[in-house]
This record gives sequence, structure tokens and C-alpha cells, in this order.
Amino acid sequence: MKYEQLERAIELRKDDKKKESNQILLKLVEDYPDNAFVNYQCAWSFDVLGEESKAVPYYEEAIKQGLSGEDLEGAILGLGSTYRTLGEYENSKSIFLKGLELFPNNRAIQVFYTMTLYNLNENGKAMEILINILLDTTTDSEILSYKKAINFYSDKLDEIWK
Repeated sequence: MKYEQLERAIELRKDDKKKESNQILLKLVEDYPDNAFVNYQCAWSFDVLGEESKAVPYYEEAIKQGLSGEDLEGAILGLGSTYRTLGEYENSKSIFLKGLELFPNNRAIQVFYTMTLYNLNENGKAMEILINILLDTTTDSEILSYKKAINFYSDKLDEIWK
């Protein structure tokens, strides 16, 4: 593995030299097609270029090849989000559900999942998740003073009390 090239590609992306980074990563995937991390980095490079449809096979390959840990979390988030932007909402939902099963505390995956739920007109579930994330993460004293009530209503948004 040409680690210095991989490190250079990642640095170039950080330095906003996205196209140059992508070209190095494409060459690395060609040389190391079975390397999950290289596939993940290549997918990411297409995402930052705004070429989401080109990112999909690299994300899929990275996940299939056994990416793990934070890299797997990132690949799941990237693939789910990419599917969503391509209008592939069911694929997006499926990958996010896999992500939530593997990483139940990853709030970024949860938030991106709610965007997909919105696209699928599952607005009640999306709102419930977002409200709970808000309640778990806010330090706003006004919101927190109503935490019990907000939590109670979070899954009852369509109910009417008479």
C-alpha cells in the first residue's frame, strides 16, 4: 500500500484541492481494489466534488469489504445521504436503519435519517426523532423547562385532545 499517496490525497482534500485528491484516490482504488478504506476515501472524494452518483459504488464496496468503526459510521452516513440526494429514498432508509442498528447513539446518522423520513412523508416519525435529539442535546433553559411536556407530545403530534 502506498500510504504516503493516501495521506497526500486526504491532505489535498482538506486543502480544498478536491479534484487532485480524487485523481490520486482513483489510482489507489485501481491499485488496491480490495482495500475498504481506500474505497471509502474515494467515495468521499466524489461526494465533496458533488458527484454523488459516482460515490455510491465506492461506498457500497467499502462497506461490503468490511470497513469498521468510525470509518464504517462515516461510510453509512455518506451512502445514506448520497442515496437520499439521488432520490433513492428506500435505499437511503435501509442503509440508515443498518447504521442505527450498528451505531444507535450516532446522532448525525439519526438526523440524516430524519431527512430521508421527511422525503418518504414519514413526518411524524422524523419529528419525534428530531425532538428527542433536541431534548437530549440542548442546554437552552426555556426548552428544558418544558422537557417533560415536549417529550410526552413528541410521538403524539397528530393526536387531538377534546
